[in-house]
Amino acid sequence: MTNTEQTVYTFGNNKAEGNALMQDLLGSKGAKLCEMDLLGIPVPAGFIITAEIYKLYFTEGRKAVLKRIKDDVRNAIQGIEVQMESCFGSIDNPCLLSVQSSSHILTKGLTSKVLNLGLNDRCIDALIKKTGDAYFVWDSYRRFIHIYGQTVLGKETLSQENYDPFKEITEKIKREKGITPDNEFCVDDLKKLVSLLKKTFKDKTGLEFPQDPWEQLWGVIIAVFDNWINKRAISYQRLDCIFEEWSTAVIVQAMVFGNMGEKSAAGLAFTRDASTGMRLFNGHFLIKTNKGDVIKKIQTPHQITRYCSERWAKMTGISEELRLSNYSSLEETMPLIYAELSAIADQLEKHYKDMQDIKFIIQDGRLWILRTKNGARTSTAMVRIAMDMQKEGLLTEKQALLRVNPYKLDELLHSAFDQRGIKQALLVAKGIPASPGAAAGQIVFSPFDAEQWINKGKDVILVREETTSEDLKVMTAVQGVLTVRENMNSHAAVVARGVGKCCVFGAVLLEIDYKERTVAAGDLILREGDWISLDGSTGKVYQGKIQITKAVLSKDFDKLMILADRYAVIKVRANADTQQEAVAASKFNAQGIGLCRTERMFLEDSKIEAMREMVLAKNLQGRRDALNKLLQMQRNDFEEIFKAMNGLPVTIRLLDLPIYKFGSRELTNNEKCIKQSQDSVDSIQDKTISIPEVVPMLGHRGCGLGSTYPEITEMQTRAILETALGLKEKGVGVLPEILIPLTTAEDIEMQKSIITDSAEEVFKRYGSRIDYRVGIMVEIPRGALAADCIAEFVKFSSFNTNDLTQIVFGFSKDNTDKFVPLYLETGSMKNNPFQVLQQNTLRELIKLVFKKPLGARPDLKVSIRSEHGREPYTIEFCHLAGLHYVSCSPYRVPIARLSAAQAAIRQEEITGGIYLR
Repeated sequence: MTNTEQTVYTFGNNKAEGNALMQDLLGSKGAKLCEMDLLGIPVPAGFIITAEIYKLYFTEGRKAVLKRIKDDVRNAIQGIEVQMESCFGSIDNPCLLSVQSSSHILTKGLTSKVLNLGLNDRCIDALIKKTGDAYFVWDSYRRFIHIYGQTVLGKETLSQENYDPFKEITEKIKREKGITPDNEFCVDDLKKLVSLLKKTFKDKTGLEFPQDPWEQLWGVIIAVFDNWINKRAISYQRLDCIFEEWSTAVIVQAMVFGNMGEKSAAGLAFTRDASTGMRLFNGHFLIKTNKGDVIKKIQTPHQITRYCSERWAKMTGISEELRLSNYSSLEETMPLIYAELSAIADQLEKHYKDMQDIKFIIQDGRLWILRTKNGARTSTAMVRIAMDMQKEGLLTEKQALLRVNPYKLDELLHSAFDQRGIKQALLVAKGIPASPGAAAGQIVFSPFDAEQWINKGKDVILVREETTSEDLKVMTAVQGVLTVRENMNSHAAVVARGVGKCCVFGAVLLEIDYKERTVAAGDLILREGDWISLDGSTGKVYQGKIQITKAVLSKDFDKLMILADRYAVIKVRANADTQQEAVAASKFNAQGIGLCRTERMFLEDSKIEAMREMVLAKNLQGRRDALNKLLQMQRNDFEEIFKAMNGLPVTIRLLDLPIYKFGSRELTNNEKCIKQSQDSVDSIQDKTISIPEVVPMLGHRGCGLGSTYPEITEMQTRAILETALGLKEKGVGVLPEILIPLTTAEDIEMQKSIITDSAEEVFKRYGSRIDYRVGIMVEIPRGALAADCIAEFVKFSSFNTNDLTQIVFGFSKDNTDKFVPLYLETGSMKNNPFQVLQQNTLRELIKLVFKKPLGARPDLKVSIRSEHGREPYTIEFCHLAGLHYVSCSPYRVPIARLSAAQAAIRQEEITGGIYLR
C-alpha cells in the first residue's frame, strides 16, 4: 500500500466514513457497524484499521505497521474521546476500548474480543469513585487481564498445551470458595484474582502486565494479526472456504457497560422466532451484567417482551406474582428503552431484509447496539421466514427461493430427536451418518429375529457388523440400522435413503458378539433387547430411548416447492426400486422415475431364491425356468410402480447383476438354495468360484450380461411392456423407458435388437401397442467415449456418476470413508467425489461426452442418475451444461427441486435474464 492510502475509517454519531459495500477493506463486522451508524442506529464510537494494514504486517512486520498507523490511530481515538466524553489513558476519566478482528466474512471466533482495554492499576480508584461500584470495576479489570493474556499468548499456543493458565486460576478460586457462577465472587476475591492473573502473565511472557494503555493497544492490534495466520485460524478459514489471500481488519471501539448499576443491562434480541419462524420480536436480557454472561446464561435471563415473559412463566410454572417481582420483561421494566429497541429491530430487519440477531447494551439508561447479523434458525423457521417475507413484500419470489439453504431441507423431511432428550442421553458411539433421521428401538442382531420382534409390535434397531441381502428384506420394517463396517455409499445405505430409513454405518469402535448377543462400546455392554437411539444426521448413537418428533411438512414448505417448480428449468426425477419408494417419489412431486434398478427388487425370500436359482443354473433351460418364475414377480413390481407414477415416465434399468450383492458367499450356506438346485455343496462352491467379483461394481455385468444371456433381456422387456399394456387397457397412463446398463458400442446394437424383437412379439400377442423408449446408461469411460455412436440407437442417455467416479478416480465407493477424509484434511480434495461432482475431472468428461451424442442425435435427452443428482453444486453444473434432468432418492427430491430453481435464478441474474441453454 502507498503512504497516501487511508489506514483508518471512523464511525459514530451517524458520520461513518465506511459503508456496507466496503467489506473487503473493513471486514463484515466493520462494514456493518459503519452501515448501522449511517442508518442512525446508536453504535458506540470507534474506528477500523483496514485489511490493507494486515497485508503490510504480513509482508513487512510489526515495526512497519506501527510506524504507518500510529498517527492515524491517535487521531481516531481523539474522535472517540469527544463522543464518549472521556479520555484514553486518563486516570480520572478513562476511555476504555474493545478490540476485535473483522474479516471479509463472518468467522467462528478466530480471535477473542478484548474488552476493557485501558484499565490499569492507576485508574481503579478513580473509576470506583465515579461509578460507586467497586465490584464492577474490579470485575472489569480481572476480565481484561484474562482475555488480554489469552490474546497476546495466542489461543493456538494455549490449545496446544491443552491448558489455559488464566482460566485455571479463576476456576481454582471458585473451587476454594465453593461457588459456580462468576457473579458470586466478592470484591476481595476479584482483587486476589487480578494479582494472580498479572503474576501468571509475567510467568508466561517474562514481562510485567502493561500499565500503559497505548502499549496495551499496540500489543492487541498486533496479536489480532498474529491470530489470523496461526494454524487454528487457517483450519477455520479452510472450513469456511476463506482463501489465504483474504485478510482481516481490526475494529477498535469505545466500551459501553451493561453492569454499571441498576439502570444497565445486556441482552440479545431477535426479530423473529428462530425456532418456528413466527413474526415475533423476542430475546432475553439481564440487568447489571455484561453481554458475555447473557450469552453463557450464567443467570436466568429475563424475556424482552411481556408476551414472551408470560409464556415462559406459564411453561415453567412460575406464578404471575413471582414473575413480576423477579423476572419482569424489558417491556415492563424499561418501557422507553424497549420501545427504542423494538423500533431499531424493525428498522434493521427491513434494511437487511432478513431476520436479525441483535446484541445490545443498556448503560445507565442509554441504549447501544453492538452488532446485528442474520440470525441462525431452524430449517422450519428458514422456510417460514422466506415465505412470510415474500408475502410481506420484503423479498421477491426469486430472493425468497435463494434465501433457503437446500442442504437444510433434509431436516424437514425426516424425524428428529427432542433436544432436551439428547442433552440427557449417554453418547455411546459415533459412526457415519448414512441416512438422515432419528430412530429409537431395541437391539436385535439378526434379520430373522428382527422380523419376529416386529411381528410382535416391537420397535427394532438392527445391529450388524455389515449388512447382507438377508438384512435388506427387513430394512423397511425396522426403525433403524447400525453397522460396524460399511459406509454411506454402501448398497444398504442407498436402499435406506430411498425409503427414508435412519442408518448409522461404520461405528468402528463397537464390538459385536453374535454368540453372546451383545455389543460393546468400551466398557459399556449392551444386550439384545436394550434400547438405543440413532441420529442418522450426525452419526451419533445414544443409550436408551429418546423421544422423537415426527417430520410434518408445513404449508410453507408446499408453497416453497410450488415456487421452485415455477423457476426450475432442469427436471427432477426419483430413483425408486419399490412401490414404497415410488409412492414417496410421488409424494414429493418427482417428475417421473429416473432409475428403477431391477436387481434390487429381488430381496424378498421368494424372489432371491429364484434369482439364486438362475445364477446357479447349469444351462439355458435352467435359466429360462428360473426366469419364468421371475417374470410374474417383475410384472407385479412394475405394475405397482407404474400406478404410483400415474402416467409420468418410469425408467427401468435392465438387470445389472452384482453377484456379491446376491449372496454368492451365502449360496453354500443356504439350505433352500442347495435343496432347490439339487446339487452338492461342492458343486455349488465350484459355481460360486466361477462367478466371483473381486472388485465390487466390476465384472460380468450390465449389457455384457444381457448379451451373453439374451433370455434375461427378453424376460425383462416382456415384463415391462406386458405390464404397461395391461394397465393401458385399464385406463392407467404409462410411459415406460428401458435403460440398458453398462453400455458399450459393441453391445448396444445387439441389446437394442433383443428389446425391439421382444417388444414386437409382445405387441403382436396383445394386439395392441404402447410408446416406449430405449436409453443407455453411461457408467464406464469405454461407453462414454463412444457415446455418439451409441446415441444412434437410443432416445435418452444417462450418466451413472457413482460408477464413473469410481473408475475415473480409481476409488471404490465402499471404502472411501477410510481415506477420503485424509485428502480433505490435507486440501488435496475440496469435496468427497462421491458427494459432489468434481470440477476438473468428471465434469469435464461429462461436458465432452454430452456434446458428442447431441451432434449425432439433437433430440437426445441426457441426465444424471445417482445421489450426485440431489447435490446443489452438481445440479447447478447440470443446469449450466444443458442436461435435461437429474434423478436422486425420493427423500432428496425436494432438495433437488429447490437447487434446480436456484441454479436457474443465479444464471438469469448473471446473464441479464437470458437462459443459456
